[in-house]
Amino acid sequence: MTVVVVTDSSARLPAAIREHYDIRQVPLHVLTGDADLAEGIDEIGADVLDRPTTTTSGATPADLSAVFETAVADSDGDGVVAVSMSRKLSGTWSSARLAAEAFPGRVRVVDTRSVGLAVGFAAVAAAQAARAGGEMDRVYEAAIRAASTSETLVCVADLGRLRASGRIGAATRLFGTALSIKPVLRVVDGSLVLAERQRTFSKALTSMVSTAVASADRQPTTVGIVHADAADTARDVLERLTEKLRVVTSAVVTDLGPVLTAHTGRGAVGVVVCPGLEPIEGHTPS
Repeated sequence: MTVVVVTDSSARLPAAIREHYDIRQVPLHVLTGDADLAEGIDEIGADVLDRPTTTTSGATPADLSAVFETAVADSDGDGVVAVSMSRKLSGTWSSARLAAEAFPGRVRVVDTRSVGLAVGFAAVAAAQAARAGGEMDRVYEAAIRAASTSETLVCVADLGRLRASGRIGAATRLFGTALSIKPVLRVVDGSLVLAERQRTFSKALTSMVSTAVASADRQPTTVGIVHADAADTARDVLERLTEKLRVVTSAVVTDLGPVLTAHTGRGAVGVVVCPGLEPIEGHTPS
């Protein structure tokens, strides 16, 4: 067999890609009232996210343990690499480490220090290495390499949700409220930080595209666009990127999902560039 790759639903990989690479997914959770809803499994309507008492939580140790058990068995001794979102943004990494203790030497957990499609691209890199016959250490290193070379940028229409969740620092809170400034946020070492300030959302998007292009540094690049109920804007951003980038090896456009949308609010659009990733198979951009 080969090493099996596991990730969480923050990775935002379309089902076709996960199925092609046999990437197992563990759900994050939306909590509202007495209900615990699993992302990607339970129906989570927009009305749920609008409730002021709605919160989110990471993948549970029980969910992770169940997926690890099956994945370890399916690997036939080759092991499992679990690719997780940043430990600074979620408790999922800690839960994965805890669950992995039941499988000594057979599960390695990656902290991508990122979120969204940067996590997904790291999982794909790991799965590609596994398909090439890589042992567990090589697969782990492939995920780390893809995560470390990815750049994640996000434009949000309103910082209220991120302020409430504590996912941005005090300085960013001040910049986000002053004169209705629209920020471009960047993931740095696992945390969301302020990259730039713009007067309008349109200018913020333009700045985000320029920063992403500069980050790619004229290398062949995999591009990811994530959005929260902003499909038209996401397609426009992808068009702008593909016009400016030297070579786009693959392009993935997907929604942020209910858990991340609960923090960014509707209208958010993000860009991930990952230079050096092999072309992603099993997916046709919409």
